[in-house]
Amino acid sequence: MPTRTAEPDGQPADAPFLLHRVRVAGRRRLSDGFVRITFRGPTLDRFADPGLDQRIKLVLPAPDGSLDDALFSPDWYGAWRSLPDDRRPVIRTYTTRAVRPEAREVDVDLVVHEPCGPAGRFATACREGDEAALLGPNRDAAVAGGGIDFRRPATSDRVLIAGDETALPAIVRILQDLPAAVRGAAVVEVPRREDAAQLPSHPGVAVEVVERGGAPHGERLTTAVRAAAGALLTARTGQEPEDVDVDAGLLWEVPGDGAVPAADGPFYAWLAGEAGVIKGLRRLLVGELGVDRRSVAFMGYWRAGRAEGG
Repeated sequence: MPTRTAEPDGQPADAPFLLHRVRVAGRRRLSDGFVRITFRGPTLDRFADPGLDQRIKLVLPAPDGSLDDALFSPDWYGAWRSLPDDRRPVIRTYTTRAVRPEAREVDVDLVVHEPCGPAGRFATACREGDEAALLGPNRDAAVAGGGIDFRRPATSDRVLIAGDETALPAIVRILQDLPAAVRGAAVVEVPRREDAAQLPSHPGVAVEVVERGGAPHGERLTTAVRAAAGALLTARTGQEPEDVDVDAGLLWEVPGDGAVPAADGPFYAWLAGEAGVIKGLRRLLVGELGVDRRSVAFMGYWRAGRAEGG
């Protein structure tokens, strides 16, 4: 366990999440579509690593290049909202790729594509020493802060995991952390097959990489998920899901989070990626194939034509 050398700027020591001052310690191009950034910071020994699809926030410098000190406070989000537009940092949501507390380092894999947004530009242009911030789970938290949406019931030993390239880092971690006894399928659609080279194998989960090529986003993913789900199903109930307007609100439902009880089904499904595609996959599983909606976690990580908000 590393010796602490810094405190997180007056934030409560037992807060569920902490905002860390970090700098770029390394950048590695994994493929045309992915860049891995290694961040290093004096308080990252306190950055917890619960695994699975743990969400974290990457905070990038504001348009004027600053990272205001006001952010590093108990109410970092309130401070962020109060800043003028030219001094308000860019916030994006990612999955922890790797945490090395002894080295005070965290790896984050970023998707890069055209047109390139603020995070993509940072990923391709950042240099060693560039400043940023990471909001992540606190190793010393009094109460766990959440951020994990893969909540497989302990009684379920079959899974169906599916997503596009934005879900790839989460799927990598999930496959790494799944018990060896779990069985099922994982399907990932990526622009080019080499983008998925980092996917690990699993002794019980068949991993399928679908190259998008020139097809519409999600088309080939949907075909592959239909086949994988059909192979896993043993019963059909014909349950129809209620409609979800992906333009009006966030597409996000996690059975077992309190709002929707979890249920045992023929398998536990975890779906993440572009909201319109994920809505279609949910309807395929629940409405067409009869999977209990309480066995399906679905997350719209992004919406075509829209940037992520704070």
